[in-house]
Amino acid sequence: MATVTSAPIRTAVVGFGISGKVFHAPLIAADPQYSLDVIVTADPARAAEAARLYPRARIVPTPEEMFALSPDLDLVVLGTPPHTHFDLAAAAIAHSLHVVVDKPFVPTSTQGAELIALASDAGVHLTVFQNRRWDADFLTLRKLLQRQGLGEVRTFESRFEWWRPEGFGNWRDSTALAQGGGILHDLGAHLIDQAIQLFGPVARSHGETANRGPDPDAADTEAFVSLLHESGVRTRLWMNGMAAQVGPRFHVLGSEAGYMKWGLDSQEPALAAGTKPSDPAYGIEPQESWGLLGVDGATSPVPAERGAYPEFYVQLAAALRGMGPLPVDPAEPLEVLRIIEGIHALA
Repeated sequence: MATVTSAPIRTAVVGFGISGKVFHAPLIAADPQYSLDVIVTADPARAAEAARLYPRARIVPTPEEMFALSPDLDLVVLGTPPHTHFDLAAAAIAHSLHVVVDKPFVPTSTQGAELIALASDAGVHLTVFQNRRWDADFLTLRKLLQRQGLGEVRTFESRFEWWRPEGFGNWRDSTALAQGGGILHDLGAHLIDQAIQLFGPVARSHGETANRGPDPDAADTEAFVSLLHESGVRTRLWMNGMAAQVGPRFHVLGSEAGYMKWGLDSQEPALAAGTKPSDPAYGIEPQESWGLLGVDGATSPVPAERGAYPEFYVQLAAALRGMGPLPVDPAEPLEVLRIIEGIHALA
């Protein structure tokens, strides 16, 4: 694999919606190992906002103009809707650029396998932005499992639920299933990935999907997934943007204790509000948000680990310099995609 020098990693971010503006650009700009050189957006208002926030970056309206600058770039980050990921990633690989693809990876596992092969043949790195591996609550639960505070884990429940009957206000509301749309593709990419990271490979899976939106031909707006891991743990996952009352974020039952956590990680709203990753308060969860460990009548709060989305780019820089593994092996989101495809095939 090609490596980059010790100079800052010259980076382009394609797309300046929620993904590019809230996640990628702030994380890259805050890390001295990178330089944010190009931002691609055709929307005039977003272009003006990008120029205001990142005056040293060159703002261009099309990927073609960005690729024309490829000799002066090392890395392309795709923060665009999923149906664009394959063509843009393949073009970046053809220009000998390393690639970060936002999740959901691509609409189909066939496309994902092809991109992995293309990157390998070209000698460039390809990874997927599974940022929820660095949620504060996920890091806390992983540490709790490592110290065996629950005994033998039997069941794991995990939810991403909101009350947004008006929709999400972006591509998620209109993208067809064949283009990588639907809440199972979108949020399942996170929840299934987290479950596998915690409890290992999946032996069997099944699920349910439903469309509760106004368009009867649109992709799913609600999903449930059940996974039986080879380790014996049973995972149950819920995804819903129309939940009038949300359930617990995590509910884990073991032979000695349980762990329950309510509420979502604070990093996304903090970044959206303009908090920088370098802020001393970034990623710190207030005590009232901590999860509870124990049995009914005898529970105690578990101090939350600090949320760490910047760690994705720290690990990526090391990998691009030949000093460590990728933060996310693309074979892992590919396996998640195959599970999602299997559920859709039977739902």
